[in-house]
Amino acid sequence: MNSLPHQLVIENVVQLKQRGKVSYSGGVLATTVLAIHYVKPFDHPSGKGYQRPVDAKKCLDFATYLSKGDNALFPPVMLNAEGNWDFIPYDKLRPNFGRLICNKKASLLDGQHRLGGIKKYLQETNSELNVPFIAFHFLDNDEEIQLFDTINTKGKQIGFSLSKYLQRHYDDISWIATELVLRNDSPFHSNSSITGKRSSGRHITLQNLYRMIEFLTKPQHVSALTKEDKIMLALVYFNTIKELFETEWSDYKEYRITHIVCLNALSIAGAEVLSECVSEDKKGIDYQRIIRLVRKLKKFDWSTTGSLRYVRGTTGSKKLASDLLSLMLPVSS
Repeated sequence: MNSLPHQLVIENVVQLKQRGKVSYSGGVLATTVLAIHYVKPFDHPSGKGYQRPVDAKKCLDFATYLSKGDNALFPPVMLNAEGNWDFIPYDKLRPNFGRLICNKKASLLDGQHRLGGIKKYLQETNSELNVPFIAFHFLDNDEEIQLFDTINTKGKQIGFSLSKYLQRHYDDISWIATELVLRNDSPFHSNSSITGKRSSGRHITLQNLYRMIEFLTKPQHVSALTKEDKIMLALVYFNTIKELFETEWSDYKEYRITHIVCLNALSIAGAEVLSECVSEDKKGIDYQRIIRLVRKLKKFDWSTTGSLRYVRGTTGSKKLASDLLSLMLPVSS
């Protein structure tokens, strides 16, 4: 399972020592790293396997990511050489810089889907790329399993909200959602969070706002507007709602208007309203009509004890959106 037809050499490697363990760091051609690793599946007969089955979609997603070119950076894959790789320094003056002689394959600790995506990318593009790696000189089976478990259970992702914030310079919806949190004239300025961490009074995350703007700007001629036009539409629409239901907007406990299921419903319904108020050629936006249509909701009951107490999930948002539209855009109008 871990044999190689012949020795392979990796140049320009740095030898590291940490807490009594020796490891190697460097870069290697993708074709080489694909040849010098093997995987210990969770159902291996030895009882010492641990790797999950490969998720083909994750590999495809990573291959697609690599197609972005020079901006497609990624972290090193992690290997266990199991004592089968020899480090040879180039000279005595630099004892920690040299080459690795790979006599057998290394066990893959972390990076299974990255390597799966890299393999697919090479097949589709007939190209080559450099892959960063970290290889431990030797870990026994139990140490390897423990490290894999630590990597995959103790590490915490940054979360979707912070991810959207980091993409705000490249993605219009991320920028709009971020502006709705940061701007003083936004109805979400005081009740939303960029990092995704909810707290008292801040129960709307950046990810929630991102999804709401997706709903709100879904009509084709609305989505084609500039981001400046789209945020102005969002501000006019939601500020009118906040002004119309000022008490309800500020009382999360007694009213459901700022609960995510209701905000999504308002966004879904708002898409139809904006579609009616933005001309097909995108040259005219009737902000006053948006305000007039929203004000038709004036008598709507947002209380937690009323009919909304049973509204849940995507289905509930869509049904509520239909009810809101029947008031703002009745069929007879």
